[in-house]
Amino acid sequence: MTMREENNNVSKNGMKRVFRKKWFFPALYLTMAALLLTGVLWYQNLESQNPIAGDEPESEKTGDSVTGNGPLGEEPESQPVMDQEEVLKMPIKEESQAQIVTKFYDYDAEAEAQEKALVLYDNKYYQSKGLDIASSDGKAFDVAASLSGTVTEVEQDPLLGNVVKIKHENDVSTYYASLENVLVETGAEVKQGDVIATAGRNQFGQASGIHVHFEVRKGDTALNPEDFFNQPLSKLNVETEEDTSSTSTEEQDATSEEQTDSGENQGQQQEENNNGQSGEETPGEGTPGEDGSDSGDGSSEEQPDDSVSENSESSAATAHA
Repeated sequence: MTMREENNNVSKNGMKRVFRKKWFFPALYLTMAALLLTGVLWYQNLESQNPIAGDEPESEKTGDSVTGNGPLGEEPESQPVMDQEEVLKMPIKEESQAQIVTKFYDYDAEAEAQEKALVLYDNKYYQSKGLDIASSDGKAFDVAASLSGTVTEVEQDPLLGNVVKIKHENDVSTYYASLENVLVETGAEVKQGDVIATAGRNQFGQASGIHVHFEVRKGDTALNPEDFFNQPLSKLNVETEEDTSSTSTEEQDATSEEQTDSGENQGQQQEENNNGQSGEETPGEGTPGEDGSDSGDGSSEEQPDDSVSENSESSAATAHA
């Protein structure tokens, strides 16, 4: 036997031993599956990189934000970024440490809540038009602007202490009283959260200790700040317009009732006058003559009654109208 035949026999025997191994065919199947999957992925990637001629990408057709191109080459209109509307904040840097010691006096509130909104000064009680806010530890604290705006007033009041007024949009203003160490001047522009002073004491609200007196006004109308904390100014405007329309409706109803009462009173007065006149005329018509007979006939005696009836109906119609 030649050397070549011996090598062939050895190779065949080796291949047979490999085929007899248990792991051979599973490994072969896995290898083929991996190759097939690789080929599919490669083909898909090739198609995505080379689109068919004549097909336009969807982004170019619709002019979306991917390419930034509008239809037919037109540039899309730029949209302005909307400024986030501020919400009303408490006039204190650390809101978690704040507590309201005097509330806003609400005529529709319960008696207990109204008692907490009264301020005793010089042996007299006054209705609070704002809030007295103090720190939970009773110490002084930084007073911050609740909204961005322009400082329109800085003055010292003998009863209220230092007072700062800030004007905002939509005819809204905020007041800060019982202040010390005022840091702003008239005409200054402040941002929401800027420190404008520190809380102090005043003569009018001695019972509140170290505090800041805070008011919110729409025009000349004082509003309850607690109703608008964490609410935008637009919410305040809606509430104010609703209150105004409600007040106008109540005034119209009251005017209508007054007119109705006036009409009824006029009708009653006219009816009484007619009854008085008929009572005076009837004896004259029914007075007997010298010959003992009545001077008036039957038709003249019925006339006053018809006149009273017509006047009464006219008065009733006037009152109804």
